Amino acid sequence: MKKGDYFIKTGSHSNRLGFVQTGIIREFVFIDDKEITKWISTKGYFVVDLASFMFKIPARWNIQALTDCELYIIDNKDYQRIGQVIPSWTELEKLFIAKCFTVLEDRIITHLSMTAEERYHQLFNFNKELFNQVPLQYLASMLGMAPETLSRLRKKAID
Repeated sequence: MKKGDYFIKTGSHSNRLGFVQTGIIREFVFIDDKEITKWISTKGYFVVDLASFMFKIPARWNIQALTDCELYIIDNKDYQRIGQVIPSWTELEKLFIAKCFTVLEDRIITHLSMTAEERYHQLFNFNKELFNQVPLQYLASMLGMAPETLSRLRKKAID
C-alpha cells in the first residue's frame, strides 16, 4: 500500500483483514465534519473494520496508510477456510478476538480514568516514534484531546 491509499472507506464492505508488516496506518471516522482517529496501527497490528468483516455490514471506519506500508492480507473467503487447514484455529481466533476486546477495554479505562497529560505520557512511553512520524492532530484525536492541548503537553515535557 502506498502512502494515502485506503485499505477501506466508511460505507464500503470489508472483505479482508490486514496485518501490518511495515508502515503506519490510521483508522478514523468523520463525525459532525470532524475527523476522529480511533487507532494508529504499526508493525505487528491488525487492520480491519471488524464489524464489517465479520458481519458483512457497511464499514464504520476509514483505514488509510500514513506511510508506504507492507501488509499481509487475507480475504474473508480464505479466512472462513482457515479452520480446515489449521486444526487449532478456533482457539487462536478466540484469543485474537479476546485481545481485540482487552485493547478496547484498556482504551476505555484510560480515557475514563487518566488525565490528558497521563494519556500523553502513556502513549509517548509506549511508542515515542509515533510523535515524529504521525501528524500531531491525529495523535491528539486518538488521545481524546485538542491539538493545542497536545502541543502544550509536549512543550511542558520538553521544558
